[in-house]
Amino acid sequence: MTELTNTQGKCPVMHGANTSQGVSNIDWWPKLLNLDILHQHDVKTSPFAVGFNYREEVKKLDVEALKSDLRAFMTTRQDFWPADWGHYGGLMIRMSWHSAGTYRIADGRGGGGRGAQRFAPLASWPDNGNLDKARRLLWPIKKKYGNRLSWADLIVLAGTVAYESMGLKIYGFSFGREDIWHPEKDVYWGSEKEWLAPTAGRYEKDDSVALENPLAAVQMGLIYVNPEGRDGKPDPLRTAQDVRETFARMAMNDEETVALTAGGHTVGKAHGNGDAARLGPAPDGAEVDDQGLGWLNKTTRGVGRDAVTSGLEGAWTTHPTKWDNGYFDMLLNHEWALTKSPAGAWQWEPTDIREEDKPVDVEDPTIRCNPMMCDADMAMKMDPEYRKISERFHKDPAYFSEVFARAWFKLTHRDLGPKARYIGPDVPKEELIWQDPVTAGRTDYDVAAVKARIAGAGLSHAEMIATAWDSARTFRGSDRRGGANGARIRLSPQKHWEGNEPARLARVLEALDPIARDSGASLADVIVLAGNVGLEQAIKAAGFAVEVPFAPGRGDATPEQTDAASFAVLEPIHDGFRNWVKKDYVVSPEELLLDRTQLMGLTACEMTCLIGGLRVLGTNHGGSGHGVFTDRVGALTTDFFVNLTDMANSWVSTGANVYDIRDRNTGAAKWTATRVDLVFGSNAVLRAYAEVYAQDDNKEKFVRDFVAAWTKVMNADRFDLV
Repeated sequence: MTELTNTQGKCPVMHGANTSQGVSNIDWWPKLLNLDILHQHDVKTSPFAVGFNYREEVKKLDVEALKSDLRAFMTTRQDFWPADWGHYGGLMIRMSWHSAGTYRIADGRGGGGRGAQRFAPLASWPDNGNLDKARRLLWPIKKKYGNRLSWADLIVLAGTVAYESMGLKIYGFSFGREDIWHPEKDVYWGSEKEWLAPTAGRYEKDDSVALENPLAAVQMGLIYVNPEGRDGKPDPLRTAQDVRETFARMAMNDEETVALTAGGHTVGKAHGNGDAARLGPAPDGAEVDDQGLGWLNKTTRGVGRDAVTSGLEGAWTTHPTKWDNGYFDMLLNHEWALTKSPAGAWQWEPTDIREEDKPVDVEDPTIRCNPMMCDADMAMKMDPEYRKISERFHKDPAYFSEVFARAWFKLTHRDLGPKARYIGPDVPKEELIWQDPVTAGRTDYDVAAVKARIAGAGLSHAEMIATAWDSARTFRGSDRRGGANGARIRLSPQKHWEGNEPARLARVLEALDPIARDSGASLADVIVLAGNVGLEQAIKAAGFAVEVPFAPGRGDATPEQTDAASFAVLEPIHDGFRNWVKKDYVVSPEELLLDRTQLMGLTACEMTCLIGGLRVLGTNHGGSGHGVFTDRVGALTTDFFVNLTDMANSWVSTGANVYDIRDRNTGAAKWTATRVDLVFGSNAVLRAYAEVYAQDDNKEKFVRDFVAAWTKVMNADRFDLV
C-alpha cells in the first residue's frame, strides 16, 4: 500500500468516501473522454422539489421593499467587516462587476446569471479577494427574501442599488437569474495550473495581442487585466491593448470600455495597506472553522485602512462614495508618477495635488491620503483613442453618466438572454440590439396546409432536416443566444457560413420562402416545420407512425434587428451531429462535440440518440458517408447502433480521423467512420447508451426519444413556451 502523507496519529485506511486524496478516472486514464460537462446541474443537486420555478417565485417579490433594505444596508455598520467611509457601495459594486465580468462572447459562458461566484474556482480567485465578505454581508437580506430572490439576482442587484444610492440614475434592472448548486465544470478558464501564472501561455508571443480563445482575461484568476500591467510590469500603452481586447471579448466597444473603467473607479478604493503575506488561504483552501471565509488576517487588524486585497492602495477620486465626474478630473488634471503601494504593488500617484483634492482616510476623516491610478487607468489617458473618449466624458458629465448606466446594464444583463426573459418593474421599455430582438410571428395559420405544401416542394428529407438543424443548432444555453427563432440563417453572416452549406441552404430557402409568404407563417416556423416533415417521412419509412410536435409563433428578424458582427461569434467551426469539422484542431473532434452538446443543453443520452438518428437520415455535412452505418438511408432506424456494436465488424484507421468498418471474416470494407462515430463504441458510458438503442426491443423507443430530443433543440430558444 502506498504510504500516505500527513497521517500521523490518524487512521491509515483510505476510506471510500475520501475526497481529498482520491484519484479520478481521468487521472488514471488521461485519454478517457470526460462526460462530466454533460452531467452537471442535475436536478438532484437542487435543494428544491422538481416543480420549483424560480422565475415564477421572483414575480412574487416585493421589489421596492428589497431595494429599500439594500439602500439601508449600504450605510449600516457591520463589525466583522466594516465599510470604507461607512458605505458598502464600492464593495458591492466590485462584487457585481466581478460576477458579471467573467462573461465572454466566444462561447457565452461566464457572467453573473447563475450565481457561480459562490463556488470554486471563482469564489477563490485572486481577483475576487474579500468578495466572500461582500456575500456574507448580504446574507441577512437573502435570508429574509428566501426563495423569491436568487443569489445570482441579489449579487447583481446589490451593485446596481449601490450606484443608485451614490447618485447614479440607473438604466434598469431585470430579475430572473436562477442559481446553480455546485461548481460549474463547463467553463474553460485556461490551461494554467498556477494562479496568476505568466501570460506567455495565453499569447503566442510576449508582444502579441491575440489572446487565446475563448478566454477574456490575460491571466488565470483575473477578471480582465492585471492592474499593475501585463505580468505586473507597468506599461499603459501595452495595457491599453490588453484592455481593448479583453473588453471586446465581453461585448464592449471603446466608449463602453472607458465608461466602465471610469465608472467602476469613480467609487470605492483598492486595498494594499499591509503585508499580503499575513493573509490566510482563499475560501476553498481555508480550514473548517473559518466557515468558508478566506484571505483572513489573524495577526493584525486586516480591515479598514489596514486591509489588503489587490495590493494596490488608495481611492481614485476625491469623493469615493459619490457618483460624480471626479475620476476624469483626477486623471486628466494631474501628472502621474509610478510608485509602489505599502504592499509592494505598482501604482501611479499624482505629482502635484492639493491637499483638499485628496480623499480622506476610510476610518479617520481628519487624515487625507494620496489618490492612485492603476495601469489600466493610465491607459485611459495615454492611449490616443481612449484619451479622446475620456476628454469627451470629462467635458460632458451627463453624457458620461448615460453611457455608463447603459454599459453597466449591458455588462450585468448580457448573459440573461432576450428581453422576453426579463422580469420586474425596472425592466427598460427600450429593446436593445444586443438583446437579439425578434418580432413575434403569427400562430393562426393552417399548419397542416403548410406541411402539405412543404411535402410537395421537391426537397429531400435530408435537405429539410439539415436546414432545420443548422438553423436551431446555433442556440447556446450559456447566454441564450442563437437558435431557430428569427430565421437569421437567411441573413448575413449566417447564410455564408461554411457549416451551413450555402448552396444547399439557398436552394432550400428558395423553396420555402414562397410557402411562408403565401401562408402567413414566418420563414422561421416554416424552416422548423420542414425539418419536422422530413423527419416524419423518415419515421414512416422506418415503419412507425409518430408525429413530431410543433409550436408555431417564431418570428423573422430583420437585418436592422441583427448585429452581424455580434452574430459572427456564433459561427460553428464543427458539428459532430453532422460529422463535420472545419479543420484540424488541438482539441479532438469528440471533445468539440461535447462542448457543442453542453451549449445546446443536451444530455449525453440525447446526444447519443441524435447522433445515431442524424447519421442514418443522411444529413452529414456535404453528404459525407462517414458514420452512415445503414443500407436504408433516409429511414429513422437503429442501424447506426446495431452495426456499431456488431462484433462481426472490425475497425481500422485509414488516416487522420478516418476509419474503415470491415467484415471481421472477409476483411471487406462496409462503411467509413470518424472519431465522433467510433467514440460511441469506445467510451464505456456512451457505449452503454448505444447498446440500449441497439437492442431489438427498443426500435420504437429510439424513434420517440429522437423526436423528443429533436423537439428540444428546435424549441430551445422559445422562451415563450416555458
